[in-house]
Amino acid sequence: MKNVWHITTSSLLSLLHICLAVQTNYAPYFFDNVPGSINGNMALLSLSEDTPVGTHIYTLNGTDPEGFPVFYDLTFEPGSKRYFSIDTMNGNVTLIEELDREKQNEIEAIVSISDGINKVSERVRILVTDANDESPEFLNTPYIVNVPEDTPSGSSIFQVDAVDKDSGSGGSITYLVQDLHSSKFTVDRHSGVLRIKSGVSLDFEKSRTHFVTVLAKDGGGKLRGKYQVFTSTTTVTINVEDIQDSPPVFVGTPYYGYVYEDTVLGSEILTVIAFDGDRGNPNSIQYSLLDGADGAFDINNVTGAITVIKNPNELKKEVYELRIQVSELTPSGEVVGQAFTIVTIRVVDLNNHPPTFYGENGPQNRFELTMYEHPPEGEILRGLKITVNDSDQGANAKFNLRLVGPGGIFRVVPQTVLNEAQVTIIVENSAGIDYEKFHLLTFKLLAIEVNTPEKFSSTADITIHLLDINDNVPRFSSEYYVARIPENSPGGSNVVAATATDLDSGLWGEIKYSIYGAGSDPFLIHPSTGIIYTQPWAILDAEENAKYNFYVKAEDTEGKYSLAEVFVTVLDINDHCPEFNENIQERTMVIGSPVKIEATDQDAEEPNNIVNYSIMQADPDNVFDIDQNTGEIKLKSYIRSLDVIQNITRNKNCKWSVVVQAKDRGSPSFSTTAVVKIDVTEETLLHKGPVAAFLMQSKDNPMKALGVLAGVMAIMVVITVLISTAMFWRNKKSNKVMPMRRIIRRRRPDHPPRTIRTEWLKFKKSTGSAEKFAMQDVETDLQNENGNNNSQFTPFPPHAPSPPPPPRLLPKTSKTEWSLPTVSGSLTPRIIDQQMKERVPSVSTALVSELKLMLEKKNAGSTISFY
Repeated sequence: MKNVWHITTSSLLSLLHICLAVQTNYAPYFFDNVPGSINGNMALLSLSEDTPVGTHIYTLNGTDPEGFPVFYDLTFEPGSKRYFSIDTMNGNVTLIEELDREKQNEIEAIVSISDGINKVSERVRILVTDANDESPEFLNTPYIVNVPEDTPSGSSIFQVDAVDKDSGSGGSITYLVQDLHSSKFTVDRHSGVLRIKSGVSLDFEKSRTHFVTVLAKDGGGKLRGKYQVFTSTTTVTINVEDIQDSPPVFVGTPYYGYVYEDTVLGSEILTVIAFDGDRGNPNSIQYSLLDGADGAFDINNVTGAITVIKNPNELKKEVYELRIQVSELTPSGEVVGQAFTIVTIRVVDLNNHPPTFYGENGPQNRFELTMYEHPPEGEILRGLKITVNDSDQGANAKFNLRLVGPGGIFRVVPQTVLNEAQVTIIVENSAGIDYEKFHLLTFKLLAIEVNTPEKFSSTADITIHLLDINDNVPRFSSEYYVARIPENSPGGSNVVAATATDLDSGLWGEIKYSIYGAGSDPFLIHPSTGIIYTQPWAILDAEENAKYNFYVKAEDTEGKYSLAEVFVTVLDINDHCPEFNENIQERTMVIGSPVKIEATDQDAEEPNNIVNYSIMQADPDNVFDIDQNTGEIKLKSYIRSLDVIQNITRNKNCKWSVVVQAKDRGSPSFSTTAVVKIDVTEETLLHKGPVAAFLMQSKDNPMKALGVLAGVMAIMVVITVLISTAMFWRNKKSNKVMPMRRIIRRRRPDHPPRTIRTEWLKFKKSTGSAEKFAMQDVETDLQNENGNNNSQFTPFPPHAPSPPPPPRLLPKTSKTEWSLPTVSGSLTPRIIDQQMKERVPSVSTALVSELKLMLEKKNAGSTISFY
């Protein structure tokens, strides 16, 4: 409707303007704009690039000289992105596209104002100002720099370059080196020039490559109202180039060589080895023998091999010390580095017999033995018969023996041998000889000469095969097992697997499981697998016993065992329905006080044993409410007297049968329904006298009222008998006529009969504790001719009032099933319908009638006496 009105108004205005076109019409115009203004012709407007889309950024404002309404418009050049929208009526300009100064820092638009006839347009430029929304970006990455190791400290080796597209402080960049303390390099904060730290030198031989992490951080600025600082990092890889600054280095020094009497002329004694210290770009190496050889030895210039060039028998010295030089040569043959070493060559007698091992059948270098694990410490391995011998003489025949293999298990005796000895191996660590860890132990028995230059040696392999013994106890995977099982699990259900392992092999590793303890009766265990399950006959009941605790035993074939404790929790299942208390079928409700019913659920845990109450059926259904949590039944809030109930229900006796349901919160849910007979009365009726109060209170229990009434009658009979007996004995002792005696004479036929009227017991409101009830006897005045007030006629005894009709007793109900359990709902039992149809007679009416009858008989018996 607004648009239609707008179009109609515009059309009418346009028509009016055309009609008045004969007169002079001035064009509308924008109000002048000033810097920082957001109201005018949109000139001199600047926007931050982080301005949210949907923001109202400006209001076009102008007027028409004739006072006609003006309309606004905003357009863009064809092909340009439309950044703004405008409300043509109010001139409100809204941002509809995100701004990005880095892509477009100026937006051109055409704003116009029109009065329907004249239209004025202006071209405006909106400046997009910067926000700190860009991170620094490194250029020309990755950075890899090669630096000679002799570059002086403090030298610049590279320059990193990063740019930030932001302007101002957000576009300024500061460079930093991460981990500056551990780095050998530093960077200029402003230029990004990377330098070697002052006092630090590069060494190709120690570290060939360095990785420097450079951080670029902008100057910070605001972005969406918050101050932001952006950073970025790059890694500069610096490869250190080797230069010739290290001399040659001999490897394996010191050098020793030996010449024996049978050494062949020209034989190689030993070889010296040297390398250029500059490993990155090594030069060639050349060896030379300077002095000490005495013409007996020579060296290969290229390989460094030293040979004997004289017959060993011609050597005059026992020890020769050769001075060897190694030179580093450039490709042009220039010597740029040298190193020296000493080679010691000893001339000795012939030592041509290394130690040799022998078995029972001659030389032998492999021995085997089979034994049980864990032998006693100090025991000798008698199955190994080993002899060692060196055929040389003197110092050349002295050697040491040692075992090479798992340490600390065995030791060899003797440790030093001269010429020949019997080898004995003794157990040193019995725990280390474990079949469960090693089925096989292997050692090398090494014999190495002690004082000979040659250090001749020989070895023998010793293999020991281990046999298992029962040295392990079965171990359970846990010290205790916790299991949970629902109480409705059938017999034979799995409970938990108590598994144990025995590291021994064969029969010793077989495990037999058993359980025992006070709580193990409902359970069995599989003797081989350790799976615990319930007895086939077991019936678990969380209400009777929810916790079982017993022990499981794992035993191997030799009786070694271990124990674990098992805790079984029987999970409660909702398998009981709520049960009402016995005496809830008949209740008396005093207006203003609730009647409470209660049902209990024998389940063990919540929510299975939480009971909610509800009224399923009531006739009428607008009288009672029930509290679903407590079971309190009360009248509707608007019922405050019996009159209200009788007006609503048309029921004068105010008795109802209400079907209530007790439902637990388990899943599935069980419920029970019961019929509650409620007799509604007022509190004032309970104060009309003790008898009435007693009858009212005994209404729910008729047998109580009958018992009390029978007791009263028995007491009255006993008192009457005692009085009669006393009067009999008194009259028997005296012949005088006592005042209480009356002579009954036969009445004349023409005399009108005398009547005695006895009114019934009338109940009154008791005003005192002594006043309970009143009884009135009215007799007609009988003419008595004698002075003792005895009638001369024999009166007839008064007629007893006709007995009241027998009370209607409550029908005997042999059925006791007032409640019926149901699952997830309530099912009304058939007895409920039967009881709803039967009207139960008032017990109080029958009791009052019976009481009146007994009082009447008592009154008649005590008033008239006969001879």
